Amino acid sequence: MTLQDATSQHAAPYRAAEDLPELPEMEPGMSAETYAQVLEDLSQASVDRHFDAFRDIAWDHPDFQVDPTDPRWVLPQADRLGASAWYREQPLDQQIAIGMWRQANIMKVGLQFENILIRGVMQYVFTLPNGSPEFRYLTHEVTEECHHTQMFQRAVDRIGVDVPGMRWWMRKVATVLPWAGSIAPFAFFVGVLAGEEPIDHTQKRVLRGGEQMPPVIQRIMQIHVAEEARHISFAHHYILANAPRLSWAERQVMTVLFPVIMRVLGDAILIPAKEMSREFDIPRHVMKDLYWRAPESREHLSEVFADVRMLAEEAGLMTRVGRFMWRLLKIDGRSSRFRSEPAVAFSEAA
Repeated sequence: MTLQDATSQHAAPYRAAEDLPELPEMEPGMSAETYAQVLEDLSQASVDRHFDAFRDIAWDHPDFQVDPTDPRWVLPQADRLGASAWYREQPLDQQIAIGMWRQANIMKVGLQFENILIRGVMQYVFTLPNGSPEFRYLTHEVTEECHHTQMFQRAVDRIGVDVPGMRWWMRKVATVLPWAGSIAPFAFFVGVLAGEEPIDHTQKRVLRGGEQMPPVIQRIMQIHVAEEARHISFAHHYILANAPRLSWAERQVMTVLFPVIMRVLGDAILIPAKEMSREFDIPRHVMKDLYWRAPESREHLSEVFADVRMLAEEAGLMTRVGRFMWRLLKIDGRSSRFRSEPAVAFSEAA
């Protein structure tokens, strides 16, 4: 049986955000009817194209087994660590070991974040009145996120390294963060983007780079990117629809909090736990340069948040104070011209 035969016919290759169904143009304060239509379209897309963690990944196919000698575990150049001179100077077996640990930990971080997201969304859904058009879409999203946590954990278990996932302080506050879904939903969905955008940006960068990787990792990334496009689209539309409803005081607070949430949660997602440095004796100066002292690292950090800077501008949350905060936190830069603008095109157009 070929790998193609083993993968469900229901499965589809990577699709970027531009492959979403035709949605009304995003604009602040969109009408209730327009917003409801966006939710209906996203819900229907979830029905028409969705994935199952155990039907759409050929876990038992020989090509999907974990081989600790497979050079495809070497980290791609799109990964900050994988692109570093220190990593490339390591012997092949060490590069593979680090690559397996890193890939497993990225997935562990992903499932931990999605666990927080699921609990927070359900807190928010609990507050919705009968007839709310958000109820159906958000429960579709939660269903998809549950499948993501299943496929991530199965892959971590297959790789067989005991990774911690998020850094220790993030694991400590993870128990209280979901309450924001019902207490401060606007800030919560900004936080959702702070977790989703860095992972999505990194995975799309890897897939677009075309470097070889283990088939199981590539398949997981394809599925995750395809469905996250809908989840990110909802969060963008939610913020644009609700930003004009903020009070003057709430708007001032969110102007400042928007970049703070992005930087704090973005770092929690992107920066590896200290356990990796200890496990592989990675020099402290290497990690400092990668996250985010070196100029090329700073450029990468700026790219990660290009879409959300565009969103902040469209939502009216990029005031003079707001721009100062983005710059202070070192995540300022040119905003995307459209959602999911590729990094190469972004650099050429700068």
